[in-house]
Amino acid sequence: MSVNSRSVRIVLYWILGLVLTGFIIMNWRLELLKFAFISIRVYDLVDILAVSFVLYKLYQIFKGSRAAQMLIGMVILIFLSIIVRFTELSGMTWLLSNLSTVWVIAFVILFQPELRRILIYVGQNPLIRFLFRVRGVQTVDEIVSGILMIQKRGWGALIVIQGDVGLRHIKEKGVDINAEVTAELLVSLFNPTSPLHDGAVIVHNEMIDTAKCILPLSEEPAGSRMKLGTRHLAALGLSEESDALVLVVSEETHAISYAYKGVMKRGLDEIQLKKAIQNLIYAQS
Repeated sequence: MSVNSRSVRIVLYWILGLVLTGFIIMNWRLELLKFAFISIRVYDLVDILAVSFVLYKLYQIFKGSRAAQMLIGMVILIFLSIIVRFTELSGMTWLLSNLSTVWVIAFVILFQPELRRILIYVGQNPLIRFLFRVRGVQTVDEIVSGILMIQKRGWGALIVIQGDVGLRHIKEKGVDINAEVTAELLVSLFNPTSPLHDGAVIVHNEMIDTAKCILPLSEEPAGSRMKLGTRHLAALGLSEESDALVLVVSEETHAISYAYKGVMKRGLDEIQLKKAIQNLIYAQS
């Protein structure tokens, strides 16, 4: 799916969400169904749907792990406590009430990995990322990890992180990827046996847009004796024409470099590389 179609879908979801929210607010206490002494209103339906959604998401997160069985056990205990209170069994009620604080501690201990996964899932939600501007954190880590893995293997790489200036004229000559940025995908793209390893990969909006892109070459700076390879000349050339950050892994020296606004910095370590990428991505937030 292209970035434009994805943006249209997001806008449509927002419009639909606003319409539904407006309807719910205006008809919050509207009675939908009445059967004998049971009356179901709009807020009751919203409450049921919200609880169902939360339980379904928890099931998706816990599915396939041993925590699923523990979750079922705790749900059974909760239902048991409700039944005990309803039947007014004072002894069992006292016992279960005193165990409630122990349940909370046991829940945190037993479900620590799953709770961490839940927090990560919530933090990566598009709405949360938009509201709190939590952008690019995972993308930066994936790019850095991918470059370090490529460097370790002794391969060459050319990665473009697009800025505000469009690169459509370059993307048109490449191969569409339209995939989420992952270290594994970057490594596979620059594998010498891959048909897409020759050329540059362009990253935009936390997605790998295109691969096998041909970048314009720069002439070696006047008065400089610095000998640059084709990848470095291409990185420098694009940085002179746009505000993109271009990352280079040398196949000969295995050194990591970047070019930005016509200036090249060579011999980067992991910290310098991560900082350079963060400065560009966060500046666009």
